[in-house]
Amino acid sequence: MRVSSLLLSLAGSVATVAAEPSKVVAKSSPSVKAGCQALEKPLAESVFLPNTAVYDYEAQNFWSNTEILTPGCVFRPQSSDELAEGVKTLVNADAEFAVRGGGHMGIRGSNNINGGVLIVMSNLTTLQLNADKSVLSVGPAYRWEQVYSYLAKYDLAAAGGRLGPVGVPGLLLAGGVNFYGNQVGFGCNTVINYEVVLADGSLVNANSTQNSDLFWALKGGSSNFGLVTRFDLETIPSTQVWAGAYTVSAEYVDAFLAAIATYASDIFDTKTHIVPALVPGDSTLASVILFYDSDNTTFPDIFTPFTKIPSVSSTLAFKTVAEFANELGAMVVPGINDVFVAGTVKGTTYDELYQGISIINTTFFNELPKLYAQVPSANISTIQLDWQPIGADWIEASEARGGNALGLDSSQVYLCYAEVVEWIGSAYDDVVASWVEETTYAINNATQKAGLYDAFNYMGDAAGFQSIFPGYGAGNHQKLIKIAQKYDPNGVFQTLMPGGFKVY
Repeated sequence: MRVSSLLLSLAGSVATVAAEPSKVVAKSSPSVKAGCQALEKPLAESVFLPNTAVYDYEAQNFWSNTEILTPGCVFRPQSSDELAEGVKTLVNADAEFAVRGGGHMGIRGSNNINGGVLIVMSNLTTLQLNADKSVLSVGPAYRWEQVYSYLAKYDLAAAGGRLGPVGVPGLLLAGGVNFYGNQVGFGCNTVINYEVVLADGSLVNANSTQNSDLFWALKGGSSNFGLVTRFDLETIPSTQVWAGAYTVSAEYVDAFLAAIATYASDIFDTKTHIVPALVPGDSTLASVILFYDSDNTTFPDIFTPFTKIPSVSSTLAFKTVAEFANELGAMVVPGINDVFVAGTVKGTTYDELYQGISIINTTFFNELPKLYAQVPSANISTIQLDWQPIGADWIEASEARGGNALGLDSSQVYLCYAEVVEWIGSAYDDVVASWVEETTYAINNATQKAGLYDAFNYMGDAAGFQSIFPGYGAGNHQKLIKIAQKYDPNGVFQTLMPGGFKVY
């Protein structure tokens, strides 16, 4: 679950309701039978068929109904070596498979599969600090709420997910927007080593000295190169932070939008992080997540454009990162249908950034009546538009830690945005899908006309119809393709694992 849909719940404008579960009938094919049968021979204790307790649990263990499919079997490896053996077995059987870490990418088929093998990382549970507590080794089984709770015992945090229920692997492999971005860059840039299962079943480490090209590619390249079984990442000293959600009413929306542009155009305090959002409803609300990395400072000057606006509610207070991630995550509603759509505008001045924000906001709200005309209000759980400013300090901090594949330029300020719709009832799936595509086209067309459009789409907020890797720049895209072909010459992760965003 991304940070976006929480803000609506904090604002309290719409009551959310759990949706009806969706069921998809499994398809039958030779590769389906071959995959499950091949795994049962050497790895029987880790393979679970339909109508068993483990299968029933793991096949439903996803945040969104959008992700619920019917795999032919569940493979739950007990170790990295067992996963490596399983991957080799599936490749030899020419069998399709999907991989689920946290299960929060709300794109049908991204981390689940009909009929094929669903690999779940639930039992890859490494969680330990090194001797001086500067590095945390964490397995892909975890969600960030568990990681932060563990680190809090040592007065530590990490550059991870902002909502507790978000999974570790999906966030880090997408790049990793995080609370500490202005200080340390993307979360992936705090990873100093990946343990990875490759397509040939070998288990390797990727870091600055071993498989360094793979190390770079995994920083934003997702699952195109192998399956990560352990992340070794830097820890961050932290006792408490000053943080919360600050919400204002519709009459102050213009001031709120101006505050976003003011912050983005001059992020002069790197201890900060913000996630502003607009929430349409009977009365539009504007809510911003504010984060300040300090255990003794309240209302820092950089937040004044927001905090001088009268609020209708505020949860700002001192708390641990673990407590804040749990506060945000507590409002996540499982069992809904959802779509997130990513986009970006860029500029260097207040005027450019404010114009970009205004174009996105106006276009999005102008398109809303078309959605309301087709989906009853009772079936709409969440509609939201939010922004994520990424400026020079963030990008330079990433570069100082070896860079990444995302291709952002520190001479620009990027305002990444996300359109969010969550709804009840699969009968409206096609309607919502068409609406978000048309709305995204309208926004992109308008921002291109204004000269503010950027092709970067943050993977963690992207929809299935969107392109990711071309937005990293032609050079980075070609580099990722070459690295994928080097470590996976037969294209296993491009073909046998159909889910996810592919580099080619």
